[in-house]
This record gives sequence, structure tokens and C-alpha cells, in this order.
Amino acid sequence: MAMLSRVADSLYWMSRYLERAEHTARLLDVTLHQLIDVDASLAQQRWLRLWEALHYDDAGRGSHDPLPVIAQVTADTHYADSIMATLTAARENARQVREHISSEMWEHLNRLYLEARTTCLQQEWRDAPSQFYGFMKSGSHLFQGITDATMRHGEGWDYIQIGRAVERVSNTATVLQAHTSTLQAGWRRDRPQHAEWIGLLKMCSAFEAYCKVHTPEVTPQRLCAFLLFDTEFPRSVRFCADTIHAAITRNTQRDRVQSSQQPQRASGQLKASLEYGSLDEQLMQLGNYIQTVQLGCINIDTAIHQTHIAYAVEHSLLNERT
Repeated sequence: MAMLSRVADSLYWMSRYLERAEHTARLLDVTLHQLIDVDASLAQQRWLRLWEALHYDDAGRGSHDPLPVIAQVTADTHYADSIMATLTAARENARQVREHISSEMWEHLNRLYLEARTTCLQQEWRDAPSQFYGFMKSGSHLFQGITDATMRHGEGWDYIQIGRAVERVSNTATVLQAHTSTLQAGWRRDRPQHAEWIGLLKMCSAFEAYCKVHTPEVTPQRLCAFLLFDTEFPRSVRFCADTIHAAITRNTQRDRVQSSQQPQRASGQLKASLEYGSLDEQLMQLGNYIQTVQLGCINIDTAIHQTHIAYAVEHSLLNERT
């Protein structure tokens, strides 16, 4: 049981860390493209929203020179949420469970890590940051495809799905939260923010998908409804909540232990709030609702740890003593 808990923990966090690295690369890439030919005041607003979306809380984030922060968030392995640090953590978790993932998964993730480390150590990413961020995004997407194509879709695969989806819910909610004031200004229609809304959709890889459902004419209400409640877009909160609940339910059925139902209840609560809540009320209280979504992610993460990780280790130690 202790071995199974270690494997579940490593697969879950391998998936979360790799998704976080891809998310950070995407936000940096979109922001750099947004800053072409804009005035200093607007550029500063966009940088501050980016730091909020990335949970960057350093005292120097208000500096007019964002380059040192970009370097830290990209390549500094001592900064825990940098692209390189989270990619390193994903690779280390994969290394610990190599016998439980396919050789193709390990080879791809290891190669992604080695190439990214070389690029960061030699500072080559500074010459073409967008190219480096694109490399990180495509590397993460390819790993997901390799995983789906080469790994048995059993308990371990489900933990990978849960980890990715939990991270996506948290990331989408945080990006929305960073743009809350801009969105609410749009509802009041006191100033146009069309470029900001398009940038927000691109930060979630959602602009093209949004246009296929609606039109390129973006409104804040439709944008929020799409990112929160769309059932077919893989980065929406609703889609990810459905993914989490389905994967946890399958693992609960495999476990057949009463205590293992705690994660299912936590994921079911998040799913129900998205499925049966009042759309108008949730959008009118967007900030509060985003906090509710983020709390739901924390509850799911805590329930998984207490049920499948800490619980298993405690029982293993108890068995050794007896």
C-alpha cells in the first residue's frame, strides 16, 4: 500500500508540475506578444496582471524593468514556480516511477528537460524567448499525447488526468481572477477592453475555440461563461471538473474502501457547483465564485493526499510496528 501511495503521489505531481511549466510558458509568450507597440502605462498594467496570474509576489514585481523577473520565472531553478524548476520537479517525479510509466513517456520528458536545461544554462532563450516558450508548450502537449497512446488507462493514468485537470482548474481560475477588474469594467461598458479580453482567451489557449462557439467579437460575459462553464473545451473549469470527478470515481470503484470516497465527495461538490449553479449569479459575483472554485481545488488536493497518500503511509508504519 505504501508503494502504491508513493506511485500515485509521483504520477499526480508529475502531471501537475508539467502542466504548470506549460502554463507559465504560455502566459509569458502571450504577454510578450501583447506588448508590441503599446504605451508604457498599458504595458505596466499587463505585467502586473501577469505576475498576479503567476502568483509572483516578489517586492520588485512593480519594477518598470520586467526583464529580471522574466528571467527568474523562466530559468531560475531556485524559484520554485519557474518553468525550469517545475519541469525539473516533473522529471524527478517521473524518474521515481519509471516502472509505472511507458518508456516513451520517460524518454520524451527526459529529453524535454535536458534540452530546456541546456537552453537555460547557456541563456539561449533570451535571444528568442517566444521560440523557447513554444518549445515548452509543444513538448507538454506531445507528452500528453504519448501518455494517452502508450500507457494503460488504469489507476495510474487516472492520477495523471486528475493532476493535470486540478492544475488547469487552478490556473484558469487564477488567470480570471487577475483580470476580474478589467472584466467588470467591461460589464459597465465605461471603457473598451477588447484587446485585453482576447489576450485573456489566448492565455488559456481558448481564442480559436471561443470564436468557433461565438464570434471574434468578444464580450466579458461570454468569455467568462466559456472559460468557466463550457462542457467541451479542455481547459474550461467545467470540463476539468468533469474530468477530475470521472477519474476519481473510477479509482474509488477500484479501491472499494469507504474512506476513499472523500475525494469523490470533494470533486462532486465542485462539479455540482458548475453544473447546477446560477450562471447569472455566479458571473455577477465573479470574484467570490472564483475563490470558491480555487477552494474546491484545494479540497480535492487535500482529500487525495489524506486518503491515498498520508493514510497509506500511516497504515504502513502501523503495520511495521505491530
